[in-house]
Amino acid sequence: MEPEEKPSLPRNLKLVFQRIGRQLEGYYQGPYLRAVGRSVRDEEDFFMLLVFGESLGIPNPASFYTLELQPLMLERFHAWHKRMGMERSPLDDFPCC
Repeated sequence: MEPEEKPSLPRNLKLVFQRIGRQLEGYYQGPYLRAVGRSVRDEEDFFMLLVFGESLGIPNPASFYTLELQPLMLERFHAWHKRMGMERSPLDDFPCC
């Protein structure tokens, strides 16, 4: 007895099934990806407020720990303060606009 060979699908048919699979994943995951993205953005906004809160005049009990993160977060500071509705940088020491 010869071992049975699995019938292989033509290459074009495999590509069609892969494309259909990607489209179905996008269809099912689409609403959730927006919600997760919004949640991640909200958490990042809160973290930026926590890091730069002391500079903005908001008392922060964790300022000792967040002070060393400020240089790392300065790259994203401009986009954050624009998203928060501030036209100019609220920090006197850091005019980014």
